[in-house]
Amino acid sequence: MKFGLEGISRLMKELKNPHKKFRSVHIAGTNGKGSTASMVAAILTAAGYRTGLYTSPHLLNFEERMRIDGRPIPRKAVVDLATRLSRSIKKYHPTFFEATTAIAFAYFAEEEVDIAIVETGLGGRLDSTNVLRPLASVITNVGLEHTELLGNTLEKIAFEKAGIVKEGIPCITGIRNSRILSVVKSACKEKHAPLTLGTTYKTRIRESTLKGTLLDFTSGDVSYKRLLVSLPGLYQLRNLGLALATVQMLQQHSKFIVNEDAIRTGLSRVQELSGLSGRLTAIHEVPLIIADVAHNADATRSLVETWKRLKMQKPVVVFGVVRDKDYSSMVREIARIAEQAVTVAARTPRSRPASDLAAAFEREKCKNVAALSVEEGMRIAIQLAGQNGTILVTGSHFVVGEAMAALGRKRA
Repeated sequence: MKFGLEGISRLMKELKNPHKKFRSVHIAGTNGKGSTASMVAAILTAAGYRTGLYTSPHLLNFEERMRIDGRPIPRKAVVDLATRLSRSIKKYHPTFFEATTAIAFAYFAEEEVDIAIVETGLGGRLDSTNVLRPLASVITNVGLEHTELLGNTLEKIAFEKAGIVKEGIPCITGIRNSRILSVVKSACKEKHAPLTLGTTYKTRIRESTLKGTLLDFTSGDVSYKRLLVSLPGLYQLRNLGLALATVQMLQQHSKFIVNEDAIRTGLSRVQELSGLSGRLTAIHEVPLIIADVAHNADATRSLVETWKRLKMQKPVVVFGVVRDKDYSSMVREIARIAEQAVTVAARTPRSRPASDLAAAFEREKCKNVAALSVEEGMRIAIQLAGQNGTILVTGSHFVVGEAMAALGRKRA
C-alpha cells in the first residue's frame, strides 16, 4: 500500500484524465458502502441511465470490480487497458489498487457512462479514488478498522473518511454518533459543502425474509408504501435511507430524472441491476447455504441480529478473517447463533490462521473444528449440517469467494 494521490494522478495523466470525463458519486464508510453504492446504481440503471459501479474486493473474478448496468467489464477490455498502462506500471510501480482504479476510470470514460458510483478502497482522504470531483460525497458510517493505517480512534478514522468531501460538493452521511458526526460537519464547513443527514427517515416493516424486506418508507415529504428492497436484513434500511437521500440529491442538484417506478424497480432488483452478491445471499439450496461478507465486529453484530430476527435455525458457521480484524469480538457474536463452527483460512497471506479462530470459539464454549482450506471447510460443514441443516459462510470477502467457487467447482 502507498497512501497518497501521487501514483493514481500519474496514471490518470497517462490515460488523459478519464476521471474528468464522467459524472460520479463517491462513497466512503466502514460498513454498508457496497450495498449503498449498489442500491444507488440499481435505481439509476432502472431510470435509464448508463451507470458504472466500482467496488472492491471481488468475490470470484477480478471483472466484478467494475460494472456497467450490472454487467462486469469484459476480459478483453481489462487486457487492453492493462496493456496500455504497462509502460507506466513498469516505470512508476503503482499499487494493485491504483492500477485497478485507473483501469476502471478509463473503462467508464471510454464506455461513456452517464454516471459512475465509486466506492473507496480504504479510508478516503488518501484513497486512489479521491482524484474524483463527484456530484455528491457519501459517508455511510465510521467504525474501528485498519487502525494501523487510519488511526486508533473513531475521530481519526472519521477524519480520513471525511477527506472525500470536496469544495462546494453536497455530502450525505448516515453517521448518528454526534461526536463522530462533528468531525464530518467540520470538514463540510471548511469546504463549504452542504451536509444532509441520511438518518431522518421512518420505516414500518411489513415483511422481512431472506428474499428481502417489504416496508413503508417516509423521509420529509417523500413517502413510499409497500416498498420492496431485494437485499435481506434490517441493517440494509440504513443503507436504503442513504441511497434514497443520494438519489434525491442527484435529482435536486444535478438534474437527474428518477421517477417512483425507477426507484421501486431498482430496489426490488438490486442484485440483478448492480451485480451485488454476498449479502445474506443463498448460494445453495440443499443444504441451505447463506453467504455474507460481514468482515468486522459491527457488521457481524448486525448479521447476527438479523439472523435472530429472521428466526433462522442455528447454523454451522464457516468462518475466516484477515489478520487486521478484531476477530475475538466477531467470534463472540457468531457464537450466539452458531450450532458449531468450522474455522478456515482463505488463500491469501493476509488470512489469520484457522487455529487462532478455533481457539477463540473454544473460549466461547462453541463446538468447532479447524479446516485446512475453505474448500475442505465447506465439505466438513455440509457433512455436519446434513440435508436439513443451514450453513452460514462469513468473516471475509476472500472466504465467501472461495466458498462460492468450491460449490461451483471453480477457482476464485
